[in-house]
Amino acid sequence: MILRGSHLKSLILIFCCICLAFSQSKAQVVDDPSNQNMIEKKIENLAETTSEDVDYTNILENLSFYQDHPLELNTASKDQLEQLLMLDDFQISGLIAHRDKFGKFLSVYELQAIEGFDLPTIYRLLPYVKVSRDLNRLNITFKDMIKYSTNELFVRVSQNIEQQKGFSPASAADLEDNPNARFLGSPQRIFSRYRFKYGNYFSAGFTAEKDAGEEFFRGTQKQGFDFMTGHIAVRNIGKLRSLNIGDYQAQFGQGLTFWSGFAFGKTADAMNVKRSAQGLRPYTSVNENLFLRGIATAWALGNFEITVFGSDKKINSNAASVDSLSQDIEAFSSFNLSGFHRTPNELLDKGNIRERIYGTHVKFSRRRLDIGVTGVNYQYSADLQRSDDPHNKYEFQGRTNSNLGLDYNYIYKNFNFFGEVARSMNGGLATTHGLIASLDPKFSLSVLYRNFSRDYHGIYTAAIAEGSRNINEKGIYVGFVAKPIKYISVSAFIDRWQYPWLKYLIDAPSGGFDGLVQINYTPSKAVDMYFRYRERSRPRNDAADIDAVIDYPSAQVQQNYRFDIVYKISPSFRFRNRVEVVHFDMNNRETEKGYMILHDIVYQPLSKPISFSFRYALFDTEGFNTRIYAYENDVLYSFSIPAYSEKGSRTYLTVKYNLTRKIDLWFRYAQFFYANRNSTGSGLTEVEGPIRSDFRIQARISF
Repeated sequence: MILRGSHLKSLILIFCCICLAFSQSKAQVVDDPSNQNMIEKKIENLAETTSEDVDYTNILENLSFYQDHPLELNTASKDQLEQLLMLDDFQISGLIAHRDKFGKFLSVYELQAIEGFDLPTIYRLLPYVKVSRDLNRLNITFKDMIKYSTNELFVRVSQNIEQQKGFSPASAADLEDNPNARFLGSPQRIFSRYRFKYGNYFSAGFTAEKDAGEEFFRGTQKQGFDFMTGHIAVRNIGKLRSLNIGDYQAQFGQGLTFWSGFAFGKTADAMNVKRSAQGLRPYTSVNENLFLRGIATAWALGNFEITVFGSDKKINSNAASVDSLSQDIEAFSSFNLSGFHRTPNELLDKGNIRERIYGTHVKFSRRRLDIGVTGVNYQYSADLQRSDDPHNKYEFQGRTNSNLGLDYNYIYKNFNFFGEVARSMNGGLATTHGLIASLDPKFSLSVLYRNFSRDYHGIYTAAIAEGSRNINEKGIYVGFVAKPIKYISVSAFIDRWQYPWLKYLIDAPSGGFDGLVQINYTPSKAVDMYFRYRERSRPRNDAADIDAVIDYPSAQVQQNYRFDIVYKISPSFRFRNRVEVVHFDMNNRETEKGYMILHDIVYQPLSKPISFSFRYALFDTEGFNTRIYAYENDVLYSFSIPAYSEKGSRTYLTVKYNLTRKIDLWFRYAQFFYANRNSTGSGLTEVEGPIRSDFRIQARISF
């Protein structure tokens, strides 16, 4: 262990003294009107729902855009207000109702007259909204598009510094014996993106990426990038709500019938249990699976909005059988979602089947009521034939599938009712229903019930659940947010669920729970701290008895304790300290333990061209079961959520430099040092030695 007994206690004592000192000295700190900490907390809460690197581009892109082009409150739509991620449905509904009843806003501070809007909320909104003196509707002309449009070009290069096994030298004889013994391409990960945007009316651009190990302008990738996506999108022109050509996302209802793109799970925000479907949106991410390719359009006809979409693209799969003459895939065993094409075997899975999707969504809207109907059909060029494992008995198999669903959203006074009911082609049913209630200015309640039958077949779905897919699960979630006294808020939820049928590595019907309590203390804009306790009990096959005929599931219980504080020591410097402890128990056997302690320094001067963020962290866990995830600041539109596991330290430095008003440069270096390991990674990604580090360079040109 790196730190034992008195050493660890001494570090925690020093840490707490520092936190206390800065919390007591808050009166000497200049308040920062920016929302940087709020944005980071939003993203981190979403990031904690997954252990993978996920592209949150749309979240940050919307906020960045509205910071440069504030949203006009007198013409803002419900969808645009939702993109700010700062207002709930009650506030949005109240804002629109106030505007309809009393006419155009004359000042942003007029929001104080609307229930649910206080000065702190308005201050958070200020950087992203405006009230214009010119209350006439914007007339779009080609001249205005050229004059007021924005152009952004991104180029990013990333690489692991230590050599991975897949890039090490190999003899011709070794490669002849095993062509998959090494990666085909270079170790750089290369990303490029260009986007032309005119307000919320027009967007066009492309995104391209080459993963580390993939070839680039040679071999199997003579065209350059392994993955490319592009789009042309028009929005809000007369009755045309949206027209998308190329790659796009489609999101409807609560995600139970159809939802492409990323969606958050349960977070520390106990009220965050409702999906806010964005309808049609251009696709600008680099995830090679969660998008549609084709044409989609949405039109407004009175109180109705009609959306029609179609997609035709090649996708990756794990082939099960191949026609001996044509070499076409006749059957595949699963979808391949890795996105990697670095070896001959991985290239065999690339685009080997065709996926066609056709669908429509019709929504009826009246002030506080939305009702939508979604229908979608899937067609694949080969049969999906899953393995004969018992947990696959009710899974989707074949070439075609259809889903039909009904979703609703209704606001009555301080109650928001929402939900969706869906049916798949085989007759499988799924339903989710929720309630968010503002019972008092100091107390809000959320309830979510879901029941997904074991034979419901939803391929592009994302309703909130414990499992990663909306099948074979039923459960009830109850949460609340209370503000008992000034500066303090309490957020908590409990979620209990059951799996009526078997799942992967769970060989019997089972269930579990997830609970969280978080206490926030925010005495000023300069100091924000919280304590969090979370306990999760999940079933998993217990392999302790190797002679057992049946692998019965046992409860895996994980407990996390976290204290986090963010404080400003000057207008330019912001510090963060965090201590997190985790306990993991399997079937009441010996408890595994781990901890992490970190310190962040963020430098963001108001008038200087350079800013940076730095982290130093120590962690000591007894294995992968007690790993701890922590969100890290990265270059713009890139996000990192690594697992802190085993014993060692973590350091990173991210620097931004504004070369000119039009050119921004980023540099990032990050390193893991493991005190108890002689190598990291596995297979072709294995690195010899205790250090694993990487760097990232990015440039943004705006014109």
